[in-house]
Amino acid sequence: MRLRALLENDSLGLRLLGGDDELDRTVRGVMTTDLRDPSRYLSGGELVLSGLAWRHAPEDSEPFVQILATAGVAGLAAGEAELGPVPQDLVDACARHRLPLFAVTESVAFATITEHVVRQVSTERAGDLAAVVDRHRRLMSSGPAGGGPDVVLDLLGSDLDLAAWVLSPTGRQIAGPSEGPRLPHATAAGLAGAHLAAVRAGRRAPHRTTENGAAYSLFPVGTGTGDPRRTVLSDWLLAVADDTGDWPAERLDLLHGVTQLIAVERDRRDAARTVRRRLAQEVLELVQTGAPPSEIAARLRVAAPVLLPGQGAAPAWQVIVARVEWDEPDPARALDGGAVAQSLLEELLVDPRTGGPDGSDRIAVAHVDGEAVALVPLTGEGPQDDVAGDGTGDSAGAQETAAAGGETPAHAGTRAGEGLHAETLLAEAGESLGRALADDGRLTLGVSAAVHSAEGLRGALEEARHARRVAAARPGAVRAAGHEELASHVLLLPFVPDDVRRAFTARLLDPLREYDRKHRAELVPTLEAFLSSDGSWTRCAGRLHLHVNTLRYRVSRIEQLTGRDLSRLEDKLDFFLALRMS
Repeated sequence: MRLRALLENDSLGLRLLGGDDELDRTVRGVMTTDLRDPSRYLSGGELVLSGLAWRHAPEDSEPFVQILATAGVAGLAAGEAELGPVPQDLVDACARHRLPLFAVTESVAFATITEHVVRQVSTERAGDLAAVVDRHRRLMSSGPAGGGPDVVLDLLGSDLDLAAWVLSPTGRQIAGPSEGPRLPHATAAGLAGAHLAAVRAGRRAPHRTTENGAAYSLFPVGTGTGDPRRTVLSDWLLAVADDTGDWPAERLDLLHGVTQLIAVERDRRDAARTVRRRLAQEVLELVQTGAPPSEIAARLRVAAPVLLPGQGAAPAWQVIVARVEWDEPDPARALDGGAVAQSLLEELLVDPRTGGPDGSDRIAVAHVDGEAVALVPLTGEGPQDDVAGDGTGDSAGAQETAAAGGETPAHAGTRAGEGLHAETLLAEAGESLGRALADDGRLTLGVSAAVHSAEGLRGALEEARHARRVAAARPGAVRAAGHEELASHVLLLPFVPDDVRRAFTARLLDPLREYDRKHRAELVPTLEAFLSSDGSWTRCAGRLHLHVNTLRYRVSRIEQLTGRDLSRLEDKLDFFLALRMS
């Protein structure tokens, strides 16, 4: 009900003292209090009734009203039975915070107002719910023509005062209320992670959780049948800003119906991906079989208008390889990690700040031999080589493209000469997807450099696959490696056997760690700083805020304990590798 309706009932004995321009606020409940700070009992939308017993001096009004305004209450009704007329300082505080203020005549009990509000709200909610159910049924029967998830979420907001969002497994907002707030990405990612953890734990939906002190209920989009490992990394979810713990069955049924409608949109999106997947598969087969660059370039010319509508050919491309592996002792139940990773990559390669269900309409992903392979076009501005041209682009052209720059469709801000980075993908995927993988799954990603000719795609594919193998050699549920690591010593470290790594690092570092444990000498941090300073005594002493003589004493102690000489390049290199492998 609206605040305005309270003034239309003379039996309630309410007199408006301020806030006449705020009378269209919705009243969702009523609360009586004389506490100085009732914030822990407020959830927003209440009509607060108070006898003002909390007010001992004029300065008490401002903090009390500020608490109510911050909590989002609909209005304040102050009783005149005990203390007489409502004091002016309370009227002024409510005006400053734009909080509607009513006076309650002494002849009307708070119980009368409470009973009226509860009865009106319950009746209106029941009518709203029936109307929404009917509208949603019509929308669901009309399929995508009904307006998609945004229309449904607007109905939830207007008819039931429910804020809701459709999120991807990485927390990207796919749909939300047209006039409501957009969830901060950190909040959305936290909700996605909570949902994925609940699905993997086998808990029954809706999943109730809190994020930044606010209550949310999470509904899976889809049937949820079968092995959850097949879809948990790619399914959408509906996040509702409310706790469904005390919801009636009919309201829960309504939200489950909403998820079915959103699943229709998801199916439509998946159908649109079929063409892009087929193009990626054709290009991948040509690259793997060693087809002539001219033939690959011809196929790319077919793909470019689909992936880059209105832009012609792409100046550069990048290859990203992903694999999902599950611990499964029964070979008959083993899942195709490439197929699972295919849907995941199509979502993961979209900038998390890009809204809408079609954010991945420029990503083409195939899968073969247990791996998903993404072909990502990188757009550019200015003079560019045409990767779908004759397949003879040279390094000079590549440098020119890199200098000209351009934004990728997947992650705004990266350039055609640079493309996506493994660290970026890892940061966006790690937290939420790691909870879906739990203790029995792993996601590994390999990222190639950008290439500027069809001839370079074969090398990019091998580069991305090798980078993925480097990532797979590292511990952790989600790991990624980029092409830049293939020209560094870090390429070799993951492939050193574990027992060799442990023996090597123990021989060099254990004497220092034991000494630090007993004497708090910080020899290991000193060693790290010394190597990072390229052996410069002055720079290292400055970094550690030590006198040079103190630094020389510590280095001398390191040499005595290990039998090594830090003036020798070989010993410096051994220490450096030991620290990197530890």
